[in-house]
Amino acid sequence: MEHLLQGLRAAGEETRMRLLVLCGHAELTVSELLQILGQSQPRVSRHLKLLCEAGLIDRFQEGSWVYYRLASKSENSLLARYLVDLTKETDPVVARDLGRLDTIKQARSDAATAYFKMNASRWNEIRSLHVDEEEVESFLLATMREHQERSGKEIVDFLDIGTGTGRILELFGPRVEYAVGVDTSREMLAYARTAIEEKGLRNCQVRMGDMYTLPMANQSQDAVVIHQVLHYADRPTVVIEEARRVIRSEGVLIIVDFAPHEVTALNEEHAHRQSGFELKQVKEWCEAAGFLNVSTHVLKGDPLTVNIWVAEAGRANSSLGVIK
Repeated sequence: MEHLLQGLRAAGEETRMRLLVLCGHAELTVSELLQILGQSQPRVSRHLKLLCEAGLIDRFQEGSWVYYRLASKSENSLLARYLVDLTKETDPVVARDLGRLDTIKQARSDAATAYFKMNASRWNEIRSLHVDEEEVESFLLATMREHQERSGKEIVDFLDIGTGTGRILELFGPRVEYAVGVDTSREMLAYARTAIEEKGLRNCQVRMGDMYTLPMANQSQDAVVIHQVLHYADRPTVVIEEARRVIRSEGVLIIVDFAPHEVTALNEEHAHRQSGFELKQVKEWCEAAGFLNVSTHVLKGDPLTVNIWVAEAGRANSSLGVIK
């Protein structure tokens, strides 16, 4: 009961309630919140601290920036969402805040669109070389459904390593409870954040993170996808080992990448560190990392063929601490 009382006390002030509503609609920095509220930085920071301590909002770092969003897994996360949903958007103060928020979102969208246009030709060039992405995405969805049927478990926590534009989050977000995308590029995170907000995917979020040292706890994810990212790694085995670390027992890892190829422009102009992977090679890496039941699939393309690996984690033996 005490955590509920703390949450109610924290929310029981106008500015803090306004902050709660704003963080329920978007991930926002302190400077963005200052623009909306028109209050001093010390005052807003103090209110944010109280809301964080009460478990109503989450604080996370992205390089030199700090973002705030509605709490997703704290003891008071349900209370936070309930309070936001109870607040009428027609209230004059709330309506004004949300109007200012829309202006900030539009500026973000314009910046993301400009970034996409600047890089679109580069991404489209790669897409034109391999099988249609719709075919890959259909396969991913079918594979995840089959895994759920075999395991008898829903996907609660989903991780997309190297999220890029956030497309995988858009694809799986409506089908899981929580989804996180990590990337090292702040520009790509900004683009992905805009994309998932425009889709209304409140259960999805993006974080700055390195594929070699993921910002996730051990055995915290039910499913992990590494989609067209492994070829950027100079240590692909470490990436797979790190994915295994964060996957729960009976979880699943899906890797999508190119088969070995001779398209040298991908290395010279697009910073690919690997010229594709043999099916057997990645399968052996997955097995060495502790995955079981590693299946492989091929989607033929010209000149680039897409290979897919589906690696399932075994069931943990609680008495021995090992994987069966």
